[in-house]
Amino acid sequence: MLQIEIDNGSGFCFGVTTAIKKAEEELAKGTRLYCLGDIVHNSMEVERLTRKGLITINHEQMRELHNVKVLLRAHGEPPETYELARRNNIEIIDATCPVVLALQRRIKTQFEKSSLYSSPSSPASASASLPIRGAGKGNSSSIVIFGKNGHAEVLGLVGQTHSHAIVIEKFEDVKKLDFTHDIYLYSQTTKSLNEFHKIIDYIQSHISSNAKFQSFDTICRQVANRMPNISSFAVRHDLILFVAGRKSSNGKVLFHECLSVNPNSHQVESADEIDMSRFKGVHTVGICGATSTPKWLMEECRDEILRRSAKEPSV
Repeated sequence: MLQIEIDNGSGFCFGVTTAIKKAEEELAKGTRLYCLGDIVHNSMEVERLTRKGLITINHEQMRELHNVKVLLRAHGEPPETYELARRNNIEIIDATCPVVLALQRRIKTQFEKSSLYSSPSSPASASASLPIRGAGKGNSSSIVIFGKNGHAEVLGLVGQTHSHAIVIEKFEDVKKLDFTHDIYLYSQTTKSLNEFHKIIDYIQSHISSNAKFQSFDTICRQVANRMPNISSFAVRHDLILFVAGRKSSNGKVLFHECLSVNPNSHQVESADEIDMSRFKGVHTVGICGATSTPKWLMEECRDEILRRSAKEPSV
């Protein structure tokens, strides 16, 4: 008999849960509600809320809207989005995660203290090329964000600095920084804690004696703690079914962790993608997911495995 365990530590984080609750509350009133970007990086959950009436839009589409309600998801938004809402008389339903909101405020405060604050705003975005060593010698400090270029949360963070912040995606990028500048290092809330500390160590060993370095551990502990938890969960089972949207940054990190401790780990976005041929000779299955994975989807995958294994005795 195939034994299946769903990881109790997987599923929506607090920020995502709050955003979805706010959306459902507005939709229950019969409100026409728009959401700026996918409310969560999980297509199945987005489709569920779409059926309830949630309309997903992008920034270009928001510019054409007036006198409506727009929900801002947990990832947060740059100041320009709030200004656009004010101009177009759009009521904001703000579901920005409190952890992200606190991080935005810290970066904004640091930026306003820096020499960059009086500089003209740059039209660059978070996806701009990383300034190489020696660039921008007129600036005495650099605000650096460890995060994914173009990610919604990172765009919101970079927006607090009028697009002056430097984004580094991986450890190798840190070598391109100008270590003659003061460096203030922050992190996207869902990044790897181990890699963040590795970046800190490198900067500390390379920063000029005439420059200041400060790092701020802004990684969400609810997310960071899932790494060791999911690792111990993954080693307990013959096969791991990791359920997550492929656009989820957190999902990529957690799935990689599963693979590192259990090579028999497989990612699916929905029950339709389950390949039962992988279950031959398997006695225990662990189902887990990302902070953007709804519990109902993991349960749906469990039920599909049980249904199909009952029809296929060889599994």
